[in-house]
Amino acid sequence: MTIVSTTQAVPAGADARAASLYRAVWRWHFYAGLLTLPFLILLAVTGGLYLFRTEIDGLIHRDLKRVEIRSTVPTPATTLVANALAAFPGKAVKLVPAATASSAAEVTVRDAAGGRKVVHVDPYDGRVLGQIPDKGTVMWVVRQIHSLAYFGPIANGVIEIAGGWSILLVGTGLYLWWPRGRKGGVVSLRGDAGKRVFWRDLHAVTGAFAGFFIVFLAITGMPWSVLWGDQVNRWANGHNFGYPAGIRVNLPMSDEHLHHAGPTSWSLEQARVPESIATAAAPVSLDTAVARFDALGLARGYAINLPAGPSGVFTGSVYPNDLSQQRVIHLDQYSGEPLLDMSFADYGPLGKWLEWGINVHLGQEFGLANQLFMLAVCLAIVLLSVSAGVMWWKRRPAGSLGVPPLPPERRTLYGVFAILAVGGLIFPLVGVSLIVMLVVDRCFWPKTAR
Repeated sequence: MTIVSTTQAVPAGADARAASLYRAVWRWHFYAGLLTLPFLILLAVTGGLYLFRTEIDGLIHRDLKRVEIRSTVPTPATTLVANALAAFPGKAVKLVPAATASSAAEVTVRDAAGGRKVVHVDPYDGRVLGQIPDKGTVMWVVRQIHSLAYFGPIANGVIEIAGGWSILLVGTGLYLWWPRGRKGGVVSLRGDAGKRVFWRDLHAVTGAFAGFFIVFLAITGMPWSVLWGDQVNRWANGHNFGYPAGIRVNLPMSDEHLHHAGPTSWSLEQARVPESIATAAAPVSLDTAVARFDALGLARGYAINLPAGPSGVFTGSVYPNDLSQQRVIHLDQYSGEPLLDMSFADYGPLGKWLEWGINVHLGQEFGLANQLFMLAVCLAIVLLSVSAGVMWWKRRPAGSLGVPPLPPERRTLYGVFAILAVGGLIFPLVGVSLIVMLVVDRCFWPKTAR
């Protein structure tokens, strides 16, 4: 790594201490960008696509997901499952009744090898339309790329580090953008596209307007992270069988958790599933369970996890755009009566806040306006990343990485590091990466500067 001695345009009139602090912040801002920009582009592009997952999947897989609306009586759930198993032998583990009049029903089947596929069935005539591997839609692939889940927990940890550093990137960027008496480059652009000042202003102005929302996306994305998200989830749901505070149950509980059976809300990932109380009576049918969920008012679009063994339960769950309709109901498989009925209103304060943030992050809370606004933020992130790359390329001397010069007062570097370390305490993986970067930075200081 070559350290350059070129000067940055430190704000006019700044005294030596202010200039030193400015350069220290600039140097750490550079490191934050160096670590995060490629990942921010990945997150922005895949996140922008995932905002429209329903529309995109509905278009790409429309031959499986869409059916002609008819006036005939829908086929019973037991028949839908039987037809799916006749076409694709195995064990049915989940049913998603048709959410709308034009939607297909979905039956998740586990084969003898343990693989899962989602079989789509016409709810009117029971005709099997085809199958897709479980979590094999185009948008599920995009989601896995978004989190780097395809590449294991280490890669997923890299995304967690990038998310934490992006918060530091915004904080240091806002400090560099602060006007300090300047007029140009604050909310307007100077020069033309051939000049570095244009790209500097484009980067600064875009960051100033989008910074808050980038931090929001980073924080609301952290619940899915491999270390921080997992530990916070366990802490937030570490009591009362994992259910949010205020839900008191006096029921036999299994060792099964909701997220083992399929996607669930963040607040309920650690929630343990109650057990059915075995009796001499035969289990109720799936048709009876469906009728019971409908009678209890579970919003359409819900999924039913089928009982796994003699003590298993029918679990109906729905996580629609409207948070107030989020709900999980467990039915005893012998009596068909609810063992536990829980909605968004039962979540604790932390759970409610996080679920709201996640809903906005996913573009669900405010409909199309939410999707379009978050898409604009994603485009701003791409613009920030590209403008940073162009600006760096135009500034860096040939043959060097172009790391910003050391500040005259070296202790300001440690002062800035101490402030950034607060974020490292909150996000441990970010803290480890901060220490690594401090060591690397110190090792490559010019000998004359020591």
